[in-house]
Amino acid sequence: MVNQPAHPPLLSVVVPVHRVESYLHQCLDSIRTDVPAGDEAAVEIVAVDDASPDRCGELLRAYAAAHPGVRTVHLTRNVGLGPARNAGLDVASGTYVWFVDSDDWLPPGTVPAVLDRLRAHRPDVLVLDHLRVREDGGREVDASSPLLRGVPGVVRLADRPQLLRVQHTAWNKVVRRAFLDELGLRFHAGWYEDIPFSHPLLIGAERISVLDRVCYLYRQGRQGAITSTRSGRHFDAFDQYERLFDWVARRSSDDRLRADLFALMVGHLLVVVGNDHRMDPRLRRAFFHRVARHYRRYLPVGGYPRPAGAAGLKHRLVAGDAYLAYTLLRTAHRAAGRLRGARPVEPAATATATPAVPVPAADLPSDQPTALTGRG
Repeated sequence: MVNQPAHPPLLSVVVPVHRVESYLHQCLDSIRTDVPAGDEAAVEIVAVDDASPDRCGELLRAYAAAHPGVRTVHLTRNVGLGPARNAGLDVASGTYVWFVDSDDWLPPGTVPAVLDRLRAHRPDVLVLDHLRVREDGGREVDASSPLLRGVPGVVRLADRPQLLRVQHTAWNKVVRRAFLDELGLRFHAGWYEDIPFSHPLLIGAERISVLDRVCYLYRQGRQGAITSTRSGRHFDAFDQYERLFDWVARRSSDDRLRADLFALMVGHLLVVVGNDHRMDPRLRRAFFHRVARHYRRYLPVGGYPRPAGAAGLKHRLVAGDAYLAYTLLRTAHRAAGRLRGARPVEPAATATATPAVPVPAADLPSDQPTALTGRG
């Protein structure tokens, strides 16, 4: 049993841990050492060893013994990212909770900025910006980051509907614990567990605050990450979207919201089916047909904002379950991309940040990172 702190902190940072021996200290140190002097009681770290087969459990025990404010939970069997987050949530005592993945880390100054914003705005959800960090150290602005610009004070989703298109992950949101309990939200097992968790947070929130600064460094290309793994488990996305739309059906009658979510779902599933790093070619046909079935099942009666150009054409091919035509389009698109890649281009202005154009994620090529290609 994990001992509760005598005085509940303002913020609990829940860190699920599995097969991240090389990254674990970087993650934990980036949180712990960033806590302002004199404010240590405001933050606790709850690290959950998800029966990691490497030395992570041993490292966590030693880390917690050396550093007050760090608590550990050790699971006896591997349950996966979502249930491991739930295990941390069960013992977290903070007014707010933040789920940070253990292969990622925080840039300096993040924790003080988050604490200040929580105290000033008392939001239901605090949305944070992030950078993608490649294995070679290069950093990229996410395609959805421009959607966070110019959001003043505290808003609702109805005031800023573009926030629904911000990357749908748990780690870019700090959530008021009582609000989370009011919604009855927990993480489900399986891959893409963030889908039925992240969107409902924004839909249900009365008070959303946006911290328009980079507060999270999202590691790309790590071996074992689901965005870099070919597996039949990518089919889990369909179950997660079913959970999301079931939740929305019980909670909202907003036709615009359903249409926006539908467009995001189709764009996201097209990203997955078209990405060679995720989709085994032998599974692509079956996945595409599942996308078409979800399209027919959840298509809003009044239609939805279908994207223009090649992305819109892909949506139409899904609507018609036209896999052969989709394959031809995908092949032609990739051939054109290779030709463009062979042409000389001017060097980027900076090697550390490549700003993305603020377009809907579905307008981006299906084999490229978008605002909807998170770890979960």
